[in-house]
Amino acid sequence: SVVDILRILGGLFLLNCLLSYFITNDSVLWGWRPWFIRPSVVMRYIKGPVYLTDAELAEYDGSDPNKPIYLALNGTIYDVTAGRRIYGPGGGYHVFAGKDAARGFITGCFAEDSTPDLRGAEWTYVPSDVPAFGEKVTPAQKSAREQALRQARKQVHATIEGWAMMFRGEGGKDYFEVGKVKREDGWLEKLPKRTLCAQAEKNRP
Repeated sequence: SVVDILRILGGLFLLNCLLSYFITNDSVLWGWRPWFIRPSVVMRYIKGPVYLTDAELAEYDGSDPNKPIYLALNGTIYDVTAGRRIYGPGGGYHVFAGKDAARGFITGCFAEDSTPDLRGAEWTYVPSDVPAFGEKVTPAQKSAREQALRQARKQVHATIEGWAMMFRGEGGKDYFEVGKVKREDGWLEKLPKRTLCAQAEKNRP
């Protein structure tokens, strides 16, 4: 009967949960932590998203123990309070707290590139023998450069998305998305264009 089938499925589910907890020692769902079983995320859904300017975001860098710790990545704000030990003052990743340092996540130059400006960051992944803009190139070299840049931009997108997945809590961390950074139209064009930092330039493939 349907009841018997449900009992069997329920028993298998409970057995699976027990086995998961026995093996992982901390999870009944094999490390999967959906948003609806995470109280902090549920409360954020109830309260709605937050919208902060970059200046307002800076107030959530962990300096005030009564405030959550936020960081932003490419315009999206995440709550990383669960990692206060590493994102708070004195922590190894405190440089990212209270700001959108998307460029630093690409170049690895955390101090110099604590900015959301990703223009030109794709050159981090472009082979060092590819001619830069302004250099005299043959048609074949120009075509190869365009292809290398297309591939590099895909890699930038993949890298940002990889970090975003972690900050959304999809990697098992108790982090979650809380809102967006408010910026005026044309904000990016008002920033001076940056060159690739020395470390990223040195580490190009």
